[in-house]
Amino acid sequence: MSALTAAEIKVFVDAVIRYFDRLTGDGAVVSASYLADTAIPRSDYTGLITFSGRFRGCIYCSAPRAMLPELLAALGEPDVSEPNLLDAVGELTNTIAGNARSHFGDGLEISVPVTIRGTSERIRAAVRARPYAIVVRWRRHDIAVVVDLERE
Repeated sequence: MSALTAAEIKVFVDAVIRYFDRLTGDGAVVSASYLADTAIPRSDYTGLITFSGRFRGCIYCSAPRAMLPELLAALGEPDVSEPNLLDAVGELTNTIAGNARSHFGDGLEISVPVTIRGTSERIRAAVRARPYAIVVRWRRHDIAVVVDLERE
């Protein structure tokens, strides 16, 4: 197995930026990117998708609770119930994974999103000792996008 290239990681970064720009009209910016070590970033709500085929591992997006009602409002959804907060972070993650699949082709299989409330211990490195962590700022909120993938 081999590590992702900078261009392959950029596919995920661009997908996040495009998501906020196109769907909310408010641009997002990368505020940090690094190789995570012992502290994998996680927040109040997380969407996780696993990959198989050309790549194996997972990606996840973790967002603070305060951001999700704003995101739902920007998407035209007035219902900010717990299920909708989980759906919002799951849909964000699904969109990023779908863009990756479009870029990398049909040889990349993705799971349905799993959503998690809280900073669960289920959120940990799957295949890389040090996953790629990208912190994206949308409005005043930081979203962690973790890319824990290796090429088969």
